[in-house]
Amino acid sequence: QVQLEESGGGLVQAGGSLRLSCAASGRTFSSYKMGWFRQAPGKERLFVVAITRSGSGTRYADFVKGRFTISRDNAKNTVYLQMNSLKPEDTAVYYCAAINPATWTRVDYWGQGTQVTVSS
Repeated sequence: QVQLEESGGGLVQAGGSLRLSCAASGRTFSSYKMGWFRQAPGKERLFVVAITRSGSGTRYADFVKGRFTISRDNAKNTVYLQMNSLKPEDTAVYYCAAINPATWTRVDYWGQGTQVTVSS
């Protein structure tokens, strides 16, 4: 089992920034790719970004490229999502995910989610 706990969500004005953190406990953090997904009200959960086990590789959804940056610290069992130039359409619950290392989107464990609200 891997337990994931997100933090850092909140309310921000359009154009602003937020940094999400996800602390992991349980099985070996570095065994998994890590990622972030988001779900807006009434919509499906979408892939946002993922990072390889070593942190050397990343994959971003087109709608966040150039604005969001994922990173991880394996010594701290933590993954981060720096979100800049936020837009109202970025409003969603953001979920941290431990991703099966053979894929980029198959999630083995989910966090509980953290709300991000971007006001116009």
